[in-house]
Amino acid sequence: MDMQDMKEEVRSRLNIEDVVGEYVQLKRAGRNFKGLSPFTGERTPSFYVSPEKNIWHDFSSNKGGDVFSFVMEVEGVDFRTALELLARRVGVDLAQYDSAGAQEMAKRKNRLYDILELTTQYYQQSLLKNKHAIEYVFGKRKLSKEIVQSFRIGYAPDSGDALVNFLKMKQFTEKEAQNAGLLNRFGGDLFRGRMMVPLMDGSGRVIGFTARILADEPNAPKYLNTPETLLYNKGRHVFGLSQAKEAIRRVDYAVIVEGNLDVVSSHQVGVSQVVATAGTAMTESHLKALVRLSPNARLAFDGDEAGLAATERAIPIAQSVGVDLTIINLQGGAKDPDELIQKDPALWQKAIDQAEPVVDWIITQHSKREDLTTAVGKRKFTTAALRVIRALQDPVEQEHYLQKVSTYTDSSIDVLKEKLAGTEEPDEKVLKKVAQSVAPIKTDQTNYQENLLAVALIDPAVRELLKDIQPDMLATDEQKVVLEYVKSSTKQLVDVPEDLQNYDTYVKIVLLKADARYGEWSDEDRYFETARLVRQLITEHKKITKNSLTAQLRQAEQDGDDVRAAEIRHQVNELIKEIPRAQK
Repeated sequence: MDMQDMKEEVRSRLNIEDVVGEYVQLKRAGRNFKGLSPFTGERTPSFYVSPEKNIWHDFSSNKGGDVFSFVMEVEGVDFRTALELLARRVGVDLAQYDSAGAQEMAKRKNRLYDILELTTQYYQQSLLKNKHAIEYVFGKRKLSKEIVQSFRIGYAPDSGDALVNFLKMKQFTEKEAQNAGLLNRFGGDLFRGRMMVPLMDGSGRVIGFTARILADEPNAPKYLNTPETLLYNKGRHVFGLSQAKEAIRRVDYAVIVEGNLDVVSSHQVGVSQVVATAGTAMTESHLKALVRLSPNARLAFDGDEAGLAATERAIPIAQSVGVDLTIINLQGGAKDPDELIQKDPALWQKAIDQAEPVVDWIITQHSKREDLTTAVGKRKFTTAALRVIRALQDPVEQEHYLQKVSTYTDSSIDVLKEKLAGTEEPDEKVLKKVAQSVAPIKTDQTNYQENLLAVALIDPAVRELLKDIQPDMLATDEQKVVLEYVKSSTKQLVDVPEDLQNYDTYVKIVLLKADARYGEWSDEDRYFETARLVRQLITEHKKITKNSLTAQLRQAEQDGDDVRAAEIRHQVNELIKEIPRAQK
C-alpha cells in the first residue's frame, strides 16, 4: 500500500474538527466551525474548518489545507511525523502498510537511541571531572553514588559547544543531534552548566533529559527539558518507570509525584515505587503504563489550587483506565516529597501509608476554601464537590459522597441529587500549545518587533534581555516609545499606563496580541522566545547597517577617498563576522 493509501486510511478515521479543536476553541458557524487563528494574535475569528470538505483555512495568515497540514503547522513537524501522530491517535499501525518506511523509521530511532546513550555516558564522565558539579550533586543534593549510577546522573559542561564537538568526533551529524533534542535553535548545546537527569523509557533506554541549573539564577529556568522528539513524548513518558517497576509490582501500588528529583530522592531512601509525570498534566497514557503493573496509584500533588485542579482532572481519566486513586498528604508543611525526605524519610513512608481516597480529599480541600455558614459558600462548595461526584461512574459511590456533602452543608440528599442532575457547568477546555511558526506570518516586516514588545509588556522577567536593544533598531515611533517604557519599568502591564496614553490604541493592540499569543505560555517558554526575538532583531539591524555601509563604501570608492573606504570596509568586515551564516 502506498503513502496515499496510508494517508486516506488515517483520514477516514478522523474528524478534522476534533483534531483542530484540541488547539483552537471552535464554535459552530452554519455548516462550518470557526475560531481564532492559532498562528496569529487576531481578535476576530477568521479561522475556518469545514468538516464536509475536510479542510481548514486561516484568513489571517493565509494558510490552509487538510488535517495533515494542520498538524504539520501546529506541531512544527514534517508530513511523515504528522501522519505518525494521527495514525497513533486512531490506532492505525503504519508498519503494516509500509515495510520500507517502517525499516527507515526503525533505523532513525536506533540512531537516536545511540546518540542519546553516548550523550548520557559523556555527561556522566563530565560530572566526575567537574568539582563544582560534584559538590552540587553529592554535597548539596546529598545523592549517593548508587543512586547517581542507577539514574545515570551527569553534568553538562557550560562552554556552549562541548557536546556538539564531542558528537561530531563520534560521527553524528548536526541534524541527528537536533532530532535527538540536544541542540538549541542556533546549533549549540541546549544544556549548559546543568545537572543532567536522563529520561528513560520502560526498558531503561535513554530518550531525553531533564536538566537542573546548579545555582538558581533570577531569570534562567530552574529546569529545562528535552523538547518533543521521535522518542520522547511528555504526554506518554513516566519518569523513573524502569527503576520503579519491580517495586510497584511488589507493593501493588505506584506513587506519582510532580518532580523528577522527588523520584530520585525517594529511591535513595529505599522507597522505590515512585514515578513522576514531570512537567505535564496526567494523561491516559501515563496511567495505562502504570495499570499494567498495578491498579492502584497514590498521588502526591501540591495542595494548592493548581494541584487541586490537576487532581480533579485525573479522576475521570483514572476511572476510564480502571485505576484506583488515593491522595498522599505531605505532613508538617513540606512543600514536596524531597523536602519531607530531607527532614525524615520515615515521614514520607508514613504519608504514603496514610493515603486517603481521592474524592474524600478533594471534598475536604474545597470545604476548607469556602465559608460553609453562608449561602454563597454552600453554593460554591456544592458546585465544586458535585463536579467531582458527577465524574464517578458507580451510583453507590455517588450516593456515599452525596451523604458526606449533605453533612457538610446541612442540605437534604434530594436537593443535592436535583443539583447533580441539573446542567453541568462546562469546564474550561485546556487547549494544546501550538509550535512556533518559523515563517513570518504577516508580510509586515515589523511583526516580530511587535511580538518582542508584546511579551516584554506582560512579562517583566524577560525585560533584562532587552538591554542591548536600542530605539533605532525599531521601525516606528510607537515601538520606540514602548521600548523605552519597558526598559525603565518593572511593572506587569494589564492596561495602558499613564506614560503611554498618547499611544493608547497602539498599546492596547500590542497588549491584546501579548495576551492572545503569550498569555498561556510558561515563564520558561516566554524567556526563550524573547531571547530568540532579541537575537533576530539584533541580526536584522546588523544586516540593515551592513547594507547602508556597503552603499557608503561604493560612494567613497567613486569619490576616490581611500582612507574613508578602508575605514568602512573594516566596519563591514566586522559586521559580517557577527551576522550568523544563515542570515547573511
